Amino acid sequence: MRFLNLSLAQLFLLVACMNFSFAFNRDGQDLMNRTVTLKVENQRLRVVLSQIEQQTAARFVYSSKSININQPITIAVTEKRLNETLIDLLKPLKLTYRLVGGQIVLEADSESHTRIGVGSEAADRAISGTVTDEKKTGLPGVSVVVKGSNRGSTTDANGQFKLTIPDGDGIVLTFSFVGYQSQDVPVGSQASISVSMTPDVSALDEVVVIGYGAVRKKDLTGSVVQLKGEQLKEVPTSNVLEAAQGKIAGADITRSSGQAGARVNISIRGNRSIGGNNSPLIIVDGIQYSNLEDINSNDIETMDVLKDASSTAIYGSRGSNGVILITTKKGRSGKPDISFNAYSGISQATMYPKAMDITAFRDFKREAWRAGGVWKSPADDAAIFTNVAEYDALQKGLWTDYQDALIHNGLQQDYQVGIRAGTDRLKSYVSVDYFNEKGILKLDELKRYTGRLNVDFTINDWMKIGLQSQLTYYNQSVRRDPLNQANKISPLGSLYDANGNFNYIMLDGQTANPLSDEQPNVFNNTVLTTRVLTNGYLELTPLKGLMIRSTLGVNLSSIRDGAYSSPKSIDRSLTGKSLATYNTSSSRSLNWENVVTYQRTLGQHAVTLTGIASYLSNSSDNSSASGVNQLLPSQLFYSIGSATEEIKINSAYTQNNLVSFAGRLNYAYRDRYLLTVTAREDGSSKLAPGNKWTFFPSAALAWRIIEEKFMQGVKGFSDLKLRASYGVAGNDPSGPYATQTTLTRIAFGYDEAAAPAYTFSRNVGNMALGWELSYTKNIGLDFGLFNGRINTSVDYYDTRTQDLLLDRGLPPTTGVTTVKQNIGKTRNRGVEVTLGSTNIRTSSLSWTSNVTFTRNKEEITELVTGSNDIGNGWFVGSPISVYYDYEKLGIWQTSEADLATKLSPTQLPGEIKVRDQNGDGKIDAVNDRIILGTPRPKWSGGFDNTVKFKGFDLNVFLYARIGQMINSDRSARFDQQGVGNSTAGLDYWTPENPTNAYPRPNKNGGLKYLSTLGYVDGTFARIRNITLAYNVPVKVLPKAIRGVRLYVTGKNLFTFTRLNYDPERGGSENFPMTKLYVFGLNVNL
Repeated sequence: MRFLNLSLAQLFLLVACMNFSFAFNRDGQDLMNRTVTLKVENQRLRVVLSQIEQQTAARFVYSSKSININQPITIAVTEKRLNETLIDLLKPLKLTYRLVGGQIVLEADSESHTRIGVGSEAADRAISGTVTDEKKTGLPGVSVVVKGSNRGSTTDANGQFKLTIPDGDGIVLTFSFVGYQSQDVPVGSQASISVSMTPDVSALDEVVVIGYGAVRKKDLTGSVVQLKGEQLKEVPTSNVLEAAQGKIAGADITRSSGQAGARVNISIRGNRSIGGNNSPLIIVDGIQYSNLEDINSNDIETMDVLKDASSTAIYGSRGSNGVILITTKKGRSGKPDISFNAYSGISQATMYPKAMDITAFRDFKREAWRAGGVWKSPADDAAIFTNVAEYDALQKGLWTDYQDALIHNGLQQDYQVGIRAGTDRLKSYVSVDYFNEKGILKLDELKRYTGRLNVDFTINDWMKIGLQSQLTYYNQSVRRDPLNQANKISPLGSLYDANGNFNYIMLDGQTANPLSDEQPNVFNNTVLTTRVLTNGYLELTPLKGLMIRSTLGVNLSSIRDGAYSSPKSIDRSLTGKSLATYNTSSSRSLNWENVVTYQRTLGQHAVTLTGIASYLSNSSDNSSASGVNQLLPSQLFYSIGSATEEIKINSAYTQNNLVSFAGRLNYAYRDRYLLTVTAREDGSSKLAPGNKWTFFPSAALAWRIIEEKFMQGVKGFSDLKLRASYGVAGNDPSGPYATQTTLTRIAFGYDEAAAPAYTFSRNVGNMALGWELSYTKNIGLDFGLFNGRINTSVDYYDTRTQDLLLDRGLPPTTGVTTVKQNIGKTRNRGVEVTLGSTNIRTSSLSWTSNVTFTRNKEEITELVTGSNDIGNGWFVGSPISVYYDYEKLGIWQTSEADLATKLSPTQLPGEIKVRDQNGDGKIDAVNDRIILGTPRPKWSGGFDNTVKFKGFDLNVFLYARIGQMINSDRSARFDQQGVGNSTAGLDYWTPENPTNAYPRPNKNGGLKYLSTLGYVDGTFARIRNITLAYNVPVKVLPKAIRGVRLYVTGKNLFTFTRLNYDPERGGSENFPMTKLYVFGLNVNL
């Protein structure tokens, strides 16, 4: 789909601006001075009021029990002020109005009432009351509604209200106001009610988790984003990171493929390292844990993302790429809270181009042979389809749509039960979950079983202990992707022979059937994974303000990967022999964190001191075995010793340790001047003596301008804070033995007898290897407008990374190939914007929006060569990953034949035309290749909307990734000789079709610059998620059930791009991306 006259960027900004305008909280006087034009005859009152609302953005509040909103109205006014229009409209109806909190409250005139029905007043009674804020001051504009009905009123300037309610038991009033928590208050027999509203702590007093602690959101000095567990459940997925896509400014999140349980890629504020790790650190309940896909979204309380160096420096060498802090749910005292969450749905391939059918394949092959001077008419088909079986299939019209045969509907389902319970001293949370995803290809399936137990026990008033533990088990069927085979082979022929037997080999006699692996006893690859994450803590508070906490965490992982490929499988069809492999690995991680925190307030000074001692140990061992030609296929990979050929075994062991000491000072003066200073020292076993230790400092300042006296008279602002920070974070080598040169065994013989022999590894160790360091500046502005209706954060950052951990090539004469050194520099700088707004909030309707915008510029600023490293594809001034190739201009046309022959090398009409960059008349790799683009987007963003109306709620989330280039396999699938298949719909050149899209096929081959065909603009925007839910009224539920929510969700339903291919995961044709339709149920007991 294409936008007509708007670019994606324009559309995205337009929608964001519309969202902003809806949130504007207008001054009452300005509202009443707005003009109205009406000309209606016998229209219902509610229709007239709606027209006024549309023209003036006014909001009317009234009780349908006391005002007949369906009575006919005739009125005509032109450019008349709103206050005058209301007098003309309401006076004949014996109605009046008052302006309260920006809303227009309609009421019956004191002398008369407009009644609805007969005897409606007999069953009603009056109630009045007062609503106050946290300071016991009357709160105007509070919505007061009889729960489950349309009856309502609002409080006046003194916080007082009057309302007519039905007589009888069970009446409940709902009080709601922007910035305060909604309250349900039973009326009973009371005639007057006093209600005190509690501020909504989801705003400034919300607690945000930071490294080794937590602070109020308004006291943050760094750049931190928090997502609630409810936000992470909006998108059904196996990995909670995918649900965070587009919701975290500065985070680039993409799914790697449509395979079941596919990896999710994430980078925060760009990629800093060329040869090192660019993944953020993940902390779960205070313990490092890299497998976020194990955590069920229903178990998550909050996800906090630390982005700037002042926030991440507390983690030292582990925090240079950002930090993701996961806090899981804990138990609560009181009545047990039991929840059941389930969904199930189907997945389908989305935006995946077909291969050519029999007609298109035939025509393509004919053109290739016509260009070679062989084919002139259909009578020559026998000469070009030289394989008799293929020619026979062509004549009979026998062909196979392999995509149609391979791709099916997939399945995704999840079932979870959670129990939160506890007393004042003992609290626990228990959860069990089953997740199952069947891919759109057979043999592609993931089953995940998860159990979680969190327990907290208060021994006495100064000692507390607790345990957080999770067990995850995977049973996964993995397969080789067959589509790259299916998309390139000739479609001629059938899957089965005349006797109904499956054809394992295609008509050419040498190519495996893409569906071979799906046949019985042909292929099996099963991966079993067990992971245990557990940590226990002891917390002491012996003195006021002093807390001592020691946490010991253990992460155990065991993986078994067994695969069997029979001689009939895709990969073994040419060898005629089976292959069995068996790989096991076991890893252990020990994380001991000791934290001492002291808090003290002296007058207007508040100080928090934090001291940290940390120990992290990782070890792993693995073994592998393989054998060729298993005796019995039924043995699969369980009896490799029985194989008759090439039995191989291997094993390995690695270990590394990290010891750290850190300290942090948080200081606040008068609750408006904030300072954070952090220092951390890390020592890594991966580095050699003399380089093992390094220092990571950071500092951050924040000024809460909103607290200043000169802001007290400024209307509109509910928050205003300026932040600035600077800090250092780093990276140590990804491998534990980069400083050492290892030995490798080689084949050797002496005197016609085998003998053991060893040689140095091709990668030589570097004893001088040091740390990769990133220096980050950050300046940010947080502001809230109109009593918290709009909250925005804007950040600018600049990260400079030096001493890159990079493999450097060595001369062949050294006998080795590479050495890892600290060479090179990179830079990432950009802007992030997060905007949240409450657009509408009434008793029955609410609309909230969240917008994120990220623009990051990533570039290499220095290489050891002093200039570009073309061999590795690294270019100074460009992102780490780029596409470097010839620039395709089009196709040489017949009218340009003379120019094509003058170029070196010479070309012919119908061949790819590329730009001669230096104009020397020669096309060569040294002078005529340029940087065409990068897979990094120019900007990305998300637009999340949630609308709630009575029992219904609707969530729509739009995600955009703009300015990226991809190298598309499907666009480049062009078999120039017509031997194999190509992508359907290719607009290729012929003398009769002088296009500039694709060249003319030619049986003789030799076409140049075919690599340029795959580069396409990967810009896209998509409706990432649409969810429509209904909350069943409590009054119709049994007493044991507190809530039931039914919902339907569509994921990736609509994608807007110039391509006919889903560009999110890049250009690969393996495992197509999917869209998902699910039905879900949430039950609370």
